[in-house]
Amino acid sequence: MDIICDACNSKFKIADEKLPVGKAVSLPCPKCKAKLVIEPPPPKKEINEDEIGDFFSFTEAGTDDYDASEKPFDFVEEEGKTVLLCDHDPELKKRVSEVLDVLEYSITEVNSTREALKKMRYNNYDLIIINEMFDTSDPDRNGVLIYLEMLNMLTRRNIFVTLINNRHRTMDNMAAMQKSVNIVLNIANIDDFDKIIRRGIADNDLFYRLYKE
Repeated sequence: MDIICDACNSKFKIADEKLPVGKAVSLPCPKCKAKLVIEPPPPKKEINEDEIGDFFSFTEAGTDDYDASEKPFDFVEEEGKTVLLCDHDPELKKRVSEVLDVLEYSITEVNSTREALKKMRYNNYDLIIINEMFDTSDPDRNGVLIYLEMLNMLTRRNIFVTLINNRHRTMDNMAAMQKSVNIVLNIANIDDFDKIIRRGIADNDLFYRLYKE
């Protein structure tokens, strides 16, 4: 959905399926802070989220409008690229962010699984970078990865997921398939993140180019 602020005429976009079903959204314009009221899109079937817990209790019973006080929306200028960064290591995030800035990505950092899932519910991201130990002691029970596995393919196909770990070698295709991600990056190769992510995204775009056309 395209959003235009009546006060400053700034243009933004929000995916229809990320808006609360059946409720209007009121929140400030990220530029001029004027109040924006967004009418809800038609109801759509959503994935079953019961398997990953009650992360999505965002509306209050008995209210007519949805007040986005926690600001789950990430407004991005049209044509902008977005990335969700899920990692707790400050040094690693710094190195990755430097590369993403050069690649002109709008970066959203999160500190918990709950926060990450909330962001994904209300925003579509072009790129997701996640450490398999993010907010968990068991890499096989990573809540964000479980959520991504549950997404329908129409949505998942448009997200490039990079998994950071120290168990698999970088660009191990078998490991990537097993973890349902697009590419694996071993922490030991973080200094080559620029070349690895560029190649991975280029290969993925080439693979899906004809399909998307």
